[in-house]
Amino acid sequence: MMKSDYSSCEPLPPIHGPEDVKKLTEKQLPQLACKIRQDLISTLSETGGHLGPNLGVVELCIALHRVFDSPKDKFIFDVSHQGYIHKMLTGRWDRLHSMRQYKGLNGFLLRTESEHDCYGAGHAGTALSAALGFAVARDLNGADNNVVCVAGDAAFTCGPTFEALNNIASSTKKLIVVLNDNEWSIDKNVGAIARYFNRIATSTTYAGLREKAASFVEKIAGKAVRRFASKIEESAKNLILPSVIFEEFGLRYYGPIDGHDLPLLVKTFEFLKTQNEPVILHIITEKGRGYEPALANPGKFHGLGTYKIDTGETDAAPTPTCSQLFAENLVKFAKADQRICAITAAMPGGTGLSVFKKEIPQRYFDVGIAEEHAALFACGLAAQGLKPFLTIYSTFMQRAYDMILHDIALQNLPVRLCMDRGGLSGDDGPTHHGLFDIGYLRHVPGLIHMQPKDEDELADMLWTMANYDAGPTAIRYPRGAITGVALKDKPQLLEIGLAEVLQEGTDVCLIGLGTLFEMAQKATRDLESRGFSVTLINPRWIKPLDIKTITRLAAKSKVVVTLEDHVLHNGFGLSVLEALNDDGIQIPVERIGWPDAFVEHGKPSILRELHGITVKSAVAKALKHLDPDLLTAEAALAAVG
Repeated sequence: MMKSDYSSCEPLPPIHGPEDVKKLTEKQLPQLACKIRQDLISTLSETGGHLGPNLGVVELCIALHRVFDSPKDKFIFDVSHQGYIHKMLTGRWDRLHSMRQYKGLNGFLLRTESEHDCYGAGHAGTALSAALGFAVARDLNGADNNVVCVAGDAAFTCGPTFEALNNIASSTKKLIVVLNDNEWSIDKNVGAIARYFNRIATSTTYAGLREKAASFVEKIAGKAVRRFASKIEESAKNLILPSVIFEEFGLRYYGPIDGHDLPLLVKTFEFLKTQNEPVILHIITEKGRGYEPALANPGKFHGLGTYKIDTGETDAAPTPTCSQLFAENLVKFAKADQRICAITAAMPGGTGLSVFKKEIPQRYFDVGIAEEHAALFACGLAAQGLKPFLTIYSTFMQRAYDMILHDIALQNLPVRLCMDRGGLSGDDGPTHHGLFDIGYLRHVPGLIHMQPKDEDELADMLWTMANYDAGPTAIRYPRGAITGVALKDKPQLLEIGLAEVLQEGTDVCLIGLGTLFEMAQKATRDLESRGFSVTLINPRWIKPLDIKTITRLAAKSKVVVTLEDHVLHNGFGLSVLEALNDDGIQIPVERIGWPDAFVEHGKPSILRELHGITVKSAVAKALKHLDPDLLTAEAALAAVG
C-alpha cells in the first residue's frame, strides 16, 4: 500500500496513552490502525528502523491496549523491535520522529524509557522466560494483573523458549502467550518448528475452526464462550493433531486466528484474560502489512535505513560492506576448498551469506536463532575435518560463549568465528553494539583473535583463517565499510602474531586497532605537524599480541596511546598495558575506547565525540605527557574562541 492509499484515514482524537485507546468507538479502531501505519511508513522513511515487523503487529498492539491495562498488566515483547506501536500508544507518539536518533526513542523497549516498558530486550528468545518470572512474582505477591508474552514464530527456534515452555505449567496458573506467526525472523524461518507452524496454519480443518471461532466471538459472550472454547480444545486435540506440542507442555492452545482482524482479537483477548490457566494464542500476521514494498521484500524491510516512500528504494552503499566482502571471499575460497562450510543463525542477509547459500547451498547451514547449537554444530564439523566458518554478529556470539570456551577451545577445534558488527552498531543501541567480544575472548586459551585495518587486510585474514587448522580462530569486523580500499588480486597469508609497523619514532607510540587505525593515522599527522616523532603500529592480532614488537617500540617512546572500538575494561589497550608491565617497562599508557557502561544509541560520529573517541582526544592524551603547557594553552584558546 503506497502513501496515497492512506487518504481515507479520518481524523481521530489524540492518543496520549492507553486510556485514549479505550475511549475510541469500535468503528474508530480501524482508523487508528490506518493512522499508525501512515505515520510509521512516513516517519521511518526519514529515520530508518524496523518497519516490516511493526506493520505486522498494528492490530495486535491496539487490541492489547484496548483490553488490558498497562502498566498494571505487563506486556513482554520478544526482541521488542516490534514495539514501536506500543510506544506510540503509551504516550510517545509525538516522539516517533526521534526513533533511533541520539537522545530519542530507542528502537527496542527500555525499562528506563517508560513505565509501560516493563522488560527490555534486543535479542530473541528471552520473552517467555521473563514473562514466566513476571507471572510467578505476581502469584507470590498475591496480585491479580495479567501477563502477556508476545513472541514471533522465530523465537520458538531458540533454546531458552523451550526451556521456559518446560516450566510454565508447573510454575503458574495464569499466563497468556501470543505466538505471532509471520514465517519470518530477519530472514525466512527455517527448520522443523517453522514447518510445524506452517502445517497448523494451512490445515483446512483448522481453517474451518478459525471461521467458527471468529463467528462465535463476534456474536456470543459469557459462559457460552467458555463452553465453546472447551469444545474447540476437545475437537482440536482429538480430530486434528493428536499431540499439539503446546498442549503437551501444558498450555491450552487457541487458534490460529487472523492477526489483523481487530474485533476478533479484542474479543479473543477479553475471553483469554478470564482463563485461569496458561494459554497460547496463535495468530497469523503479515510482516510489512499495508505497505507493498515491505510485503514484497520482508527481509529488506525488517530493519533498514531511510527509503523512498513511493518505491521503497534505499540509497545504495557507496562502497562494498565488510559483510559483502567477507561472503564474496568465503565463496571464492570454498569453491577451491571443498572442506569450507558456512553457518549462520537466521541472518543470511545481514551477514552477507545469502550469496554463499546461492552459490554453494550444500555447504551452507542456517540453523535459525540458535547460536549455541550453531557453535556445537560447528564443533562436530570441525572434528570431522571440515572447515566451518561460524558467522554471527558480535552481539549474538555472546550467547555461544560457553560453547566457545568449553567445546571449541578446550578441544582445540579449528572453528572459525566470524563476528560481524564488531564495534559500535550506531542506531541499534546497547543491545546490538559489538563492544565486548575482545573482553570475552582474549582470555580463552589457544584462541587466535584478529581485526583488520581495511578491507584488503580483511581478505588476507580470512585467507589466513581458511589455511589455519591448528586451533580456533576469530575475526571481528565492523558494520558497513572500513576505508573502502581496493583489494589485491590475491589474498596473502599473514604471519600469526606479527604486527605491522608503519613507521618508527621516539616520542609517541600510537597503536590503532582495526577500524580506529585510520584515526591513529590522523593523530600521527597531527602530532608530526607539532614536531613530534611518532611510531605507528597496526597490531592486527588481538591474540596473540605481538609483545616483542610493541615492547621494543614502546620502550623508546615517552607515551603509548592505544585506540580500539571496544570497551576499555578487559579490552585491547589493557592487554598492551599488561604486556608492558610484565616486561618491566615503566611508560604511561593512554587508552582510547568505550567507557564501562552500556553505550546509548545514535550516529557513530555523535557517540564518538561524546565519549572522546576522536583524533583530538588521542592527540590530547599524548600531549599530556609530551608538552602539558602546550595542551593547556590550546585548551585556553579553544575556550576563548
